[in-house]
Amino acid sequence: MRNKTRVTEFILTGFSDTPELRLVSSLVFLFIYLFSLLGNMCIIAAVTRDSRLHTPMYFFLQNLSFLDMCYTSVTVPKALANSLMGSNVISFWECVAQLFLFLMLGASECFLLTSMAYDRCLAIHRPLLYGVIMSRKLCVELVAVAWLSGALYSAFYTANTFSLPFCGPNVVDHFFCESSPLMRLSCSDFHTHEEVGFAVGGCVILSSFGLTMASYVVIISTIAHIRSAGGRGKAFSTCSSHLTTVTLLYVTGSIAYLSPTSQDSPIQGRLLSVFYSVITPSLNPLVYSLRNKDMQVALKKLLAPSN
Repeated sequence: MRNKTRVTEFILTGFSDTPELRLVSSLVFLFIYLFSLLGNMCIIAAVTRDSRLHTPMYFFLQNLSFLDMCYTSVTVPKALANSLMGSNVISFWECVAQLFLFLMLGASECFLLTSMAYDRCLAIHRPLLYGVIMSRKLCVELVAVAWLSGALYSAFYTANTFSLPFCGPNVVDHFFCESSPLMRLSCSDFHTHEEVGFAVGGCVILSSFGLTMASYVVIISTIAHIRSAGGRGKAFSTCSSHLTTVTLLYVTGSIAYLSPTSQDSPIQGRLLSVFYSVITPSLNPLVYSLRNKDMQVALKKLLAPSN
């Protein structure tokens, strides 16, 4: 241990181990990334432009779109640049920064989705008090808490990962600096750090998911007491898009972060990361535009304004 030199850079294997597939996979991910940026930018612009959408629900949606843009931008551009230029090197501190930002944005999204569920719960369960309780000030505070909580979680998780010594192999079997493949490169036993990360990650995922599901229990209970079928359908339609996003994020995120690092295969970890770090943020604009009539109208006005 005394004579071992600390790693100063890592080598990312990229989207695919097969050289013939690298160009194809890079083009596919470039298309998905551009689609994600365009879709989320359109949602932000549409909500900003249409005064009818200046409500708490769409304020949270704006923040979700901005967060998703940042989320994909932390990993995909670097991976694309490395793949297209043939240089897969990332410095040690750049790797630290990438992992911190990725975890912060991912955790912040979990907390933001919890706030969005609470917003829908109030709107459906307490419609007469909704406008008083869900004030602009409370909306801003909930978003700020989501970002701050994500930053605190990420700081701990990143410190837990990089407090391990890295003094041997430096090839990360991934397209970005993810915690699981990084821990495998440590030149000491990483299982204690793995268990700590597992426990903290589990607390974040399960607590945010539990609060989200608690809101949906109230929502479903309230909807069940609505007498008219049209009223039930209208009430559920306001949260169906959010429920779809929650399902996509938590299913893939839970499999990735609530399973032991040592039991994951590199290919499995890479595929899961593609789903929750690239595909899910890219699908959110599509989910919200297809399932929300008000958003459809706002997007039509934005993209095809009448003379």
